[in-house]
Amino acid sequence: MDFTNPLVYGVPCFLGLIALELTYSKVLDNKELYKWKDLISSVSLGVGSAVLAALIKTVSIVVIFNFAYDIFNPIVDGVRTNIMGYESFGYVWYIWVICMLLDDFTYYWFHRQNHMVRFFWAAHIVHHSSDNFNLGTAVRNGWFTIFYKPFFYVWIVMIGFPPEMLVVCLGIEALWQFQLHTQYVKKMGFIEKFVNTHTMHQVHHARNIEYMDKNHGGFLNVFDRIFGTWKELDETIEIEYGVSTPPNSYNLYVILTHEYKNIWEDMKKSKNWYHKLMYIFGPPGWSHDGSTLTIKQMRKEMAKGNSVEK
Repeated sequence: MDFTNPLVYGVPCFLGLIALELTYSKVLDNKELYKWKDLISSVSLGVGSAVLAALIKTVSIVVIFNFAYDIFNPIVDGVRTNIMGYESFGYVWYIWVICMLLDDFTYYWFHRQNHMVRFFWAAHIVHHSSDNFNLGTAVRNGWFTIFYKPFFYVWIVMIGFPPEMLVVCLGIEALWQFQLHTQYVKKMGFIEKFVNTHTMHQVHHARNIEYMDKNHGGFLNVFDRIFGTWKELDETIEIEYGVSTPPNSYNLYVILTHEYKNIWEDMKKSKNWYHKLMYIFGPPGWSHDGSTLTIKQMRKEMAKGNSVEK
């Protein structure tokens, strides 16, 4: 059975909503919500990401997902059967719901690892590198996550969910994530108990120490709550958006590669190979000599009453 990725219809809606929010903010509300150079960089990165997705991501997903599905779910006596012995899943409505939940669970860990492993962070930092938070920021996507993201999700097709079903769920997740990037939707009462909302995503994009590395969820916030990364927006705290090591440039090449350059410079600080590997695969901020700190280390220092430089 064939399905169309929802993002095919989502892209024109993205552009329309960005234009609407831009016009409203400039004419009626906050003229500083959008900065033209920043918006041009964000949209350019989004267009580049979409082109690369069409050329690489679609092919890689089709190849990786279909290959894994066929290996782990061979046809036995005319029936698609998982190697564990049960019949692979079909397209009943509750299977769609389960697939969406598994997609959301995987998104949480994929997203969290993008913040916990510096090599992944170097690709993901592109999305966080703007000091603005608006719908334009939503399309500010890195180009290199495309190459490793499918490997986080492939287990879902390995256990028997059809690849095209997973692709649709990924598209739905992306649609939800886009609209979270606005400041015009306030707290939503009871819904905030289980859904990842706009104010929670503002927390996620903040570089305030108390907010960093929080709220990694997609649709739901339950996984953040379970695994200790949930944080509610405190409206008495003024949010600072962006990252601790910004590219300080609107040049696409600099935005896309600046953290890889930082990793390389840090690796040269020590001849110890463990240190070099930690600069690549350890958490952002890790250093062998304590010259820079991880978020956990910063919070420990703050708890001791010591001042911390971001």
